[in-house]
Amino acid sequence: MTFDHAMIMEIILALGGLGLFLYGMRLMGEGLELAAGSNLRTLLEKLTTNRFLGALVGVVVTGIIQSSTAVSVMCVGFVNAQIMNLSQAMGVIMGATIGTTVTSVLLSIQISDYAPIAIFIGAIMVMLCKKNNHKYIGQIIAGFGILFFGMTTMSANLKPIAQSQFFSNIITSVSDPLVGVLFGIAFAAILQSSSAAVGVLQALGAASALMLPNAVYMVYGIHIGACVTAVISSIGATKAAKRTALSYVLFTGTGTMLFVFISLFTPFHAWIESVTDSVPFQISLVHIISSIIATLVVLPGVDLIIKLSTIIIPGKEDNEKEQSRLKYVDERLLNTPPFAVSQVTKEIDRMGKLARKNFELSMKAFLEKDQKLIAEVENNEEVIDYLNMAITSFLVKLNGLNLEDNDRLKIGSYYHVVSDMERIGDHAENICELANMLITKEESFSDDAAKEIETMNKLVTNIIDDSLKMFESSHFDQKMVDLVSNIEEEIDDKTALYKDRHIERLSEGKCNATVGTLFMELLTNLERIADHSTNIAFSMYPNQEVPKLEAEGVKA
Repeated sequence: MTFDHAMIMEIILALGGLGLFLYGMRLMGEGLELAAGSNLRTLLEKLTTNRFLGALVGVVVTGIIQSSTAVSVMCVGFVNAQIMNLSQAMGVIMGATIGTTVTSVLLSIQISDYAPIAIFIGAIMVMLCKKNNHKYIGQIIAGFGILFFGMTTMSANLKPIAQSQFFSNIITSVSDPLVGVLFGIAFAAILQSSSAAVGVLQALGAASALMLPNAVYMVYGIHIGACVTAVISSIGATKAAKRTALSYVLFTGTGTMLFVFISLFTPFHAWIESVTDSVPFQISLVHIISSIIATLVVLPGVDLIIKLSTIIIPGKEDNEKEQSRLKYVDERLLNTPPFAVSQVTKEIDRMGKLARKNFELSMKAFLEKDQKLIAEVENNEEVIDYLNMAITSFLVKLNGLNLEDNDRLKIGSYYHVVSDMERIGDHAENICELANMLITKEESFSDDAAKEIETMNKLVTNIIDDSLKMFESSHFDQKMVDLVSNIEEEIDDKTALYKDRHIERLSEGKCNATVGTLFMELLTNLERIADHSTNIAFSMYPNQEVPKLEAEGVKA
């Protein structure tokens, strides 16, 4: 085949159209995801163990994100982070297979004449709107326009190319079922999007460069190719996550084989062609029908697929200490920022509860002189330090992504929350050191001092619990603000009072100097824990007039 200047320009313009098409699809998908934001999170968080409800959620989420590949990778991440089990994830993935057909329906509608208007309106909104949420809507509109503009450009320049003998030979070769399926797998794997791959086939169909008999097996191959990204993302993940990716491949492979046989032994092509003369719409119908029927047929047999994946990938998870790693956060979640924000919130809440547990153990070790509890606190402190570094690193990555305005504010406050929780853990460790000194020196407090310590212990426990409750709710509650403020003031007052009383006891000879020093240091640590707890409580209200405390020697 010889390439003249005109042909080269047409190839270049077709490639440019493809680039615009892919970029527009990505832009629109990201905009939809960001605009949906917390609503998308809520939808997935309400997922139950009901597999059919999971499939429905998969349809809706994929319809919003416009990428079954992104949803499948997200599910692998959720299973890896122990947010979903394999059965739940398979329900969502199967629904995602149906949800991805939404794009093909849109592309089969002839609305390309309005694409430049959509690009103009979207660009103006992105440039002039001040609120991020309005910019995201503009991004959706602009992406929608760029997508159709790219498809029109691609189709227009493919028409002359399609008349060449070289191109005709390629199209003829992919009409073979095996070659067509393999080509579809490779094509979807390269583009990393089944929606985009089907869209390109529709563009070829619009240019009369591809007819349905040549396209149908490529569509089936594209379904399998969409699994490749999920399989790659499962490398290095837990066995459950690897089984999720494998189950996705088994499910898609089963559905593909079903429709290969249907296409070979029934007049499936002729029936589709009798419905409409539009090749893009014919391709869309094949995509929709094969996805829906395959899902409905295979969905009841998911348990068999899960068992088969367990046989292929046998064994239990490594006996890894659960708290020595992030439980709710997974790097794969960075592909879907709204979900990543939700999960890092859970991870921080987990860290706060561990810090609270360490405080409880340290006080029990101090009051009961229990050496075993001190060792447990030290082990937990290592986990808290790990979580501090790992969560902060994840927050830095998350902060660099496009986020909703509210999520952006949350991430800003989370840096301080994690730091305050880590400091509570440090003070709990300090209390253990005091307990160790108390045990080593075989010292005891007077009855008055013991009662005062118990009072402070209850107050600090209350303020930690209330603060974590406020962080978890993330809603402004004036009653809770007043409650935490009052407890903090009471702790400050009692700290000063108890120090004065202890000085009196020392002067009267009721306590010795060693015990006196331990008592004073304990009060200081308890007061600072209360300060950090108050910071946690009020960290979620950047627009409210609430106090921000600073513990001595520690930036709160």
